[in-house]
Amino acid sequence: QVQLVESGGGLVQAGGSLRLSCAASRNIFSINRMGWYRQVPGKQRELVATITSAGSTNYADSVKGRFTISSDNAKNTVYLQMDSLKPEDTAVYYCNLLGQRHSIGGYENYWGQGTQVTVSS
Repeated sequence: QVQLVESGGGLVQAGGSLRLSCAASRNIFSINRMGWYRQVPGKQRELVATITSAGSTNYADSVKGRFTISSDNAKNTVYLQMDSLKPEDTAVYYCNLLGQRHSIGGYENYWGQGTQVTVSS
């Protein structure tokens, strides 16, 4: 049972900052990639940022220059530093992990429970 525990969401004014954290349970065998996605009611979940175990990052165009993803491999933890927040960033943010539960198993996607980020104008 792989679990992802998220924290850091909340309410912030436009132009402010938040830092999201996501820690994976230690029973994960290996991690290929971790990242953040977001979703608003009535719309599809969209990619925000990802980072591989080797440190390669990828960002959605809408957050480039404002958000920074980082990771601590020893802690199986990924972070999302969000600066210059805009009302359109308001969404439920979900942590994602692509990894192996067992050495003989294939890679699977795991999701956190989601954390609400609300940016007021």
